[in-house]
Amino acid sequence: MKRIIRNFLVALSIGAMALTATACGDKKSGTSENKKLTLVLDWTPNTNHTGFYVAMEKGYYKDAGIELEIVQPPEDGAEVLVSSGKADFGISFQDTMAGALSGDNPLPIKAIAAITQHNTSGIMSRKGDGITSPKGLEGKNYATWDMPIEKAVLQNVVEKDGGDFSKVNLIPSTVTDEVSALSSKQVDAIWVYYGWAGIAANTKGFEFDYFAFKDINPTFDYYTPVLFTNDDMIKNNKEVVKSFLEATKKGYEFAANNSKESAEILLKYAPEIDKELAMASQEYLSAYYMDENIPWGYIDAERWKNFYRWLNENNLLESPIDEGAGLYNEFITK
Repeated sequence: MKRIIRNFLVALSIGAMALTATACGDKKSGTSENKKLTLVLDWTPNTNHTGFYVAMEKGYYKDAGIELEIVQPPEDGAEVLVSSGKADFGISFQDTMAGALSGDNPLPIKAIAAITQHNTSGIMSRKGDGITSPKGLEGKNYATWDMPIEKAVLQNVVEKDGGDFSKVNLIPSTVTDEVSALSSKQVDAIWVYYGWAGIAANTKGFEFDYFAFKDINPTFDYYTPVLFTNDDMIKNNKEVVKSFLEATKKGYEFAANNSKESAEILLKYAPEIDKELAMASQEYLSAYYMDENIPWGYIDAERWKNFYRWLNENNLLESPIDEGAGLYNEFITK
């Protein structure tokens, strides 16, 4: 469901930028001994990606014998590029991956690490409009991507809150500026990731109400975003994957404990980001990279399976998938 809005935003913000928008941190590290790897983002650089840039800046990849190139996603997403072997790693979302794992030709990809431990998405609305819980969406205009999983999630939380989903006005819309869309009353409610859109609204002084999906139904505390690779990398380059994950883990651990310096590193590699937003978003998101006594990257198999079980039970995919499909969590354990 994120792919539609993501592609629009990438086209809008990148324009004619080359695919290889961000290269390795230390130019001197490009020796013949280093393993060259490519990471495909899900979006333009933001605080979900900070740990990768920290690992480059601090030399963690260099120390692991890795030369990493970070690139923008193509039109059909990171999943296709990574599954074909044209890139080594990518960033996606558990719900987006479900579609890639379904059908007659499922893509050979596996999530190997969670970038954040919890789903930070939910519904943002104008403060005072009464949308403090899902039932409040009755009679309101919701900006929809018109995607089956998206609408099913929304229907579930509305009905769990005692509301009538048929009374929610679904307005097909690709919102690129949440504050503008809400303040102009183009729509009344938008699905957002709080760590970016919510923080952006705060920095602009826009007052809003918000509720998180995971607080209504724990099944929706699925993993988003995730780091994934292809089956061939896991089978034939396991040590390379381990080394990459160990270096990346160090980057996110640093970011979790040093939000200001980490935001400054992100801005060094992506100076187009608004500084105030980067600093505030990083302070918020650093607390979500890890849970207490749970290492960065850990994916709980039962949480993963719960969401895919729900997708199957509600016939939201082209064909049912194994509840554990797309998951390889043996690299990072408790």
